[in-house]
Amino acid sequence: MSDYFAQSKLLWTPPRRSANQTAVEKLRRDINRKYSLKLANYEDLHKWSVENYVFWVELAHFMKFIFSIPPDPQRVFEPGRFPEVPLWFPGARLNYAENLLRRRDDSIAIIEANENQVITYYSYRQLWKKVEDLAAAFRANGLQIGDRVAAIVVNSLNAVATALAVASIGGMFSTTATDMGTQGILDRYTQIKPKFIVADTEVQYAGKVIDLLPKVRQVVEALQGQGLQKAILFPSRVTGKVWTLSDLRSTTPLSAFLRTGDGRPLTFEQLPFSQPLFILYSSGTSGKPKCIVHTAGGVLIQTMKGLKFEKDLCPDDVYFQYTTTGWMMWNMMLSGIACEARTILYDGSPFYPNLPTYLKFINDQSVAVMTTSPRFLSEIQGSGIDPLKIGSFESLKTMAVGGAVLTPAMFEWTHKTFGGNFYLASISGGTDTCASFVCGSPALPTYAGEMQCKALGMKVEIFDPSGNNIENTGQAGELVTTRAHPSFPVGFWGDDDGKRLREAYFEMYPGIWRQGDFLVKNPKTNGLMVLGRSDGVLNPSGVRFGSAEIYSVLEDFARIVDDSICVGQRRKQDEHEQVLLFLKLREGQKLSPALLNKIRSAIPDEIERATLNGKKIEIAVKQIVSGSTMKPSGTVANPDSLKLYYKYQEIERFAGSTSDSTSRRRAKL
Repeated sequence: MSDYFAQSKLLWTPPRRSANQTAVEKLRRDINRKYSLKLANYEDLHKWSVENYVFWVELAHFMKFIFSIPPDPQRVFEPGRFPEVPLWFPGARLNYAENLLRRRDDSIAIIEANENQVITYYSYRQLWKKVEDLAAAFRANGLQIGDRVAAIVVNSLNAVATALAVASIGGMFSTTATDMGTQGILDRYTQIKPKFIVADTEVQYAGKVIDLLPKVRQVVEALQGQGLQKAILFPSRVTGKVWTLSDLRSTTPLSAFLRTGDGRPLTFEQLPFSQPLFILYSSGTSGKPKCIVHTAGGVLIQTMKGLKFEKDLCPDDVYFQYTTTGWMMWNMMLSGIACEARTILYDGSPFYPNLPTYLKFINDQSVAVMTTSPRFLSEIQGSGIDPLKIGSFESLKTMAVGGAVLTPAMFEWTHKTFGGNFYLASISGGTDTCASFVCGSPALPTYAGEMQCKALGMKVEIFDPSGNNIENTGQAGELVTTRAHPSFPVGFWGDDDGKRLREAYFEMYPGIWRQGDFLVKNPKTNGLMVLGRSDGVLNPSGVRFGSAEIYSVLEDFARIVDDSICVGQRRKQDEHEQVLLFLKLREGQKLSPALLNKIRSAIPDEIERATLNGKKIEIAVKQIVSGSTMKPSGTVANPDSLKLYYKYQEIERFAGSTSDSTSRRRAKL
């Protein structure tokens, strides 16, 4: 198990001339000039960035932040409400929306597209006007600094403009995707008690028209009496028809809401850097989700850093991040506007009417920077489609992959399949911080299976259970950050004493952020590999390894296996943990004895066929098969899928699962 990097090999080296023109290299040269330094490369720059808090001030200046009162380089932060979470740039003033709406010209800002391939282009001037009209209506209806606005919306211009209108006033914005169940939405919004809700009324997904009014009605009715003053209903995404809930006086169509505005020009409240702006949520697979409060300045500086320095996004590049509004990548995507890129808002299924149509859209729109997931790439691989027979993808310069582990084999396949002339980066961060911890850099070489570097300003280390740094030993351990950064959440909503915040991140290593990921560093290349969630780490007979190592084995069966989930099981009666692997086969495939034996030869534990809900929720499944009586929360897209796993609480132990030979065989994965 010690040779995690056996399949690592050099895939790509940045051309020297283009590397010198990247934002990260320009920043390095700027800092060298200003501070009379000789930082020679990315490693030197990273070291300086985590030793000098003034780095964050320099970063804001480099990215041309708009401040009404600039930060003081001699006073980068001060103590906050909790000792672990400081307040950044005290005394400075800015507005998040103003920093995104830097332009008012007729260049393309937004490309709105749907699964029917209806594509609409919006200029910076049109985006400004949309935000201006919404902000005037919100102000006229009493929205004030600190008020919450919640959303049940798809990825659209209306959603983006609403977020920016709320931010311009100093409100707090929180959103869920339209496919979330009613109870999941209420688990979130009954906690934050929004003053306004905006909601789509009718959408299309995978060719099916979905009526959202019953869900919206239930949410509005439940929140009445809890501070909700008005629900604004967007017109149908399918027909444009204006739908209403006439018996609920608190609801109004968007058009009527806009007419309540008084035509005042768009202005931007000048607020502290650490002013709360976004409320995001933990997955909530085993209970009510935690309401994670993020600051305007923290999200802005981290997400812009991620796009400019990790993905090399430049002005007028076409940027495409397929995401729902319920994922932190939507908040990341918003900063594409601040980077002056042409940002695609895609609504619908990437598989409707078919995958080739979606890939053709990416090629035809000349996408330069694309962020996707390993699951999507495995769908392309499993389908047998050759993207280069659909388009040249010659505009593609960066493909960033996040949300799950990108294995060495999938690294190689992806790079080759899309032509091999682009920078492929694997990135790992979190909803908890709206930032990357480990990432890529277009100025560094790419090795299969490896994340190239630690993100700038992020003092990432690898700890063993006793809190010792083990990153240079080649051993895997906990991903921690041992130095504060601006996008630490300022707290959880309703967690006034910070108890839940500390339990979530600072309990294992007091005062040090533990992300909950299992990480290892390659001593030869300095590349890093995330092996899965540390709470879901597999530990049979004391041999710890990540679920990613199991998933990499299954990539050889991509045309047969549609999805999988791998968890450890240790019940009260078990001396040691055993590994359970659940497989979902592609339509028409069967789990033949030959296939079963081939997988078992690499993974000698109980293997059963089962179904999944489309997302790997390993921790919840691990708790269930280990004897928990937990019930899945409403935030799970398909809660009934978890019921399947309760029967495995009584499964017999696999013969030999505690033997030394088994441990050694696992070590070869």
